[in-house]
Amino acid sequence: MHPANDLFLAARAAMAKAYAPYSKFPVGAAIRTEDGRVFAGCNIEVASYPEGWCAETTALGHYVMGGGGKITEIAVTAEKMARITPCGGCRQRLAEFAGPEAKLYLCDETGIVETRTMGEMLPLGFEGGTLR
Repeated sequence: MHPANDLFLAARAAMAKAYAPYSKFPVGAAIRTEDGRVFAGCNIEVASYPEGWCAETTALGHYVMGGGGKITEIAVTAEKMARITPCGGCRQRLAEFAGPEAKLYLCDETGIVETRTMGEMLPLGFEGGTLR
């Protein structure tokens, strides 16, 4: 069993709560901060599909409301797609709070099957310091 299996399980539990009546594509995400807190979220769709928000965005909302901190690990899982990765927008959102060394766990229905870093997933992302 992978040492971060609890993060996969949190993402999987969040995915079970997804509201995806239009795409029928539930997704769950979970993020862990350096102090060990875990925040999870699911995708939520609305009638003006494809509006709505991704699982990672929901997890980030919980994370910000929970006090934030440095993100060290992220797990993403989807019911209908093994090894799903965050979309481009979510990669940038996650990079706002996670350094390039943060681990991103790609999962299938049984658990974590691959580990990448945020730096690999978003090598040339925007950096907040350049906007000040």
